[in-house]
Amino acid sequence: MITIEQILRTKGYYIWSIPPNATVYDAIKLMADKEIGALLVIDDGKLVGVFSERDYARRTILKGRSSLDTAVRKIMTHHVIYTDPEQTAENCLAVMTENHVRHLPVIEDNQLVGIVSIGDLVKAIISKQKDVIHQLENYITENISIT
Repeated sequence: MITIEQILRTKGYYIWSIPPNATVYDAIKLMADKEIGALLVIDDGKLVGVFSERDYARRTILKGRSSLDTAVRKIMTHHVIYTDPEQTAENCLAVMTENHVRHLPVIEDNQLVGIVSIGDLVKAIISKQKDVIHQLENYITENISIT
């Protein structure tokens, strides 16, 4: 099983964030610049929400709001679902699917230590499966002779 800690060690612990009083435009610009799909919303050092492309589409564009005039706090996801580094990628995928989220902040000892996306988890699981397949192929070719 692959843990979130293993994934973070590979992808990095960096966290892109924005304050809740920033404009939606600033958030979208930062996401485009960093080529990411979500930002953590941090206020006074505390995680208070998640802002994603989905939030933008559903709560700004479809509601007729202006991204230049709307604060992130008005449209961010306030109920943050998170995980810890010891969870497995498979468990986190189940949580994401059940809660219809694509990003999970990672919290350890009440400290924000990273974030994982559904893409990060799928990539890690596929990589692990490829390794297992390769090992099985090697085992077969080394231990089974065709006569």
